[in-house]
Amino acid sequence: MAKNQVLQLLGGITPQQFLAEYWQKKPLLIKNAIPDFEGLLSPDELAGLACEDEVQSRIVEQINGTWHANHGPFNEQDFARLPEQPDPDHRWTLLVQSVNHFIPEASALLQQFNFIPHARLDDLMVSYAPDGGGVGPHFDSYDVFLLQGQGKRLWRISEQTDLSLIADAPLRILKNFDTAQEWLLSAGDMLYLPPHLAHWGIAVSDGGDDCMTYSIGFRAPKHKELASEFLAYMQDKLLQDDTALPGIYQDADLPLQTHAAEISTAMVSKVATTLNNIQWSEHDVADFLGSYLSDPKPDILFAANKKISLSQFNKKILQSGIVLDLKSQMLFSAQMFYLNGEALKLDGAQVELMQQLADERQLSAEALARRIDQALLEKLHVWYSAGYIQLMDDE
Repeated sequence: MAKNQVLQLLGGITPQQFLAEYWQKKPLLIKNAIPDFEGLLSPDELAGLACEDEVQSRIVEQINGTWHANHGPFNEQDFARLPEQPDPDHRWTLLVQSVNHFIPEASALLQQFNFIPHARLDDLMVSYAPDGGGVGPHFDSYDVFLLQGQGKRLWRISEQTDLSLIADAPLRILKNFDTAQEWLLSAGDMLYLPPHLAHWGIAVSDGGDDCMTYSIGFRAPKHKELASEFLAYMQDKLLQDDTALPGIYQDADLPLQTHAAEISTAMVSKVATTLNNIQWSEHDVADFLGSYLSDPKPDILFAANKKISLSQFNKKILQSGIVLDLKSQMLFSAQMFYLNGEALKLDGAQVELMQQLADERQLSAEALARRIDQALLEKLHVWYSAGYIQLMDDE
């Protein structure tokens, strides 16, 4: 992305300034962040996505002051029952997750935010709402850029510390909300919000287009989740390494115990000493993060490509180049590369080549012709067969 485009996206400040002054610190309103941006799909196209089995979607309604939420996939009857005209007693919004997994233009939009590491990126959610619609006042545990497509949305933010929620609501909706600032966003405007800042978005049509907002969300795993997943990773590693923690429990010095059912302090001490020998390094942490953060979510499925021979595959990629599948996540640390949870170690010119694929999500035929070797060609063939990468012409 050109430097002037990044400056436009961030309202004239550099990515370095944004990270130092705003990221996870305070909100930033950017007028005309993407000039002439009207969105990537129409309301009907968004509703069509929400009808697909593999797409995560929700319809959130506020009916006579009570909140309701239904999960997709939906059908025409689900949308037909919703009021077409603004109704203060029945407001609603449609939310569709991970649109970047299904629309190439959505994936390209996310690439404009590559000044934030891919390891932190979650997805692009698109919402549609007629006048007055929204999901109520709430707060998120992650960073988000809120880019306005068609229509307008009024954003209110609060610095309140009262985060009590409405009881029994299907979403985490704040019971009280004290507006500190508000902004009306039009097409192309964008608002950045750091985590845990209370906010409230309300669709505004003013007799024009209904509201569509593009939410670029970032992943923020809880510490408990990271710890639990890392311990599972270490367990797998210990089971696979026959040299780790050799031997069995021994107690040749076992004394006679007064109580046969008692776990002795000596046994506790021996096992504690054994467990203290379990060590991990920053390399282990990096390897865990690569696999964990690139591992697809449970709802993500890949469609295998039609099988072709290695020689056919080589011929095709040298004609068209390759691109990561829209659902694929690729990360790297030093010489280790991770695609959808699978690890691959490389060296030499192959490292730079795969760094380019991970960063840009595609490789031209020219780049492949200059640097690919036989071993990497074979691995790419495996990934292609699994549906992790695609031929650029096909994509």
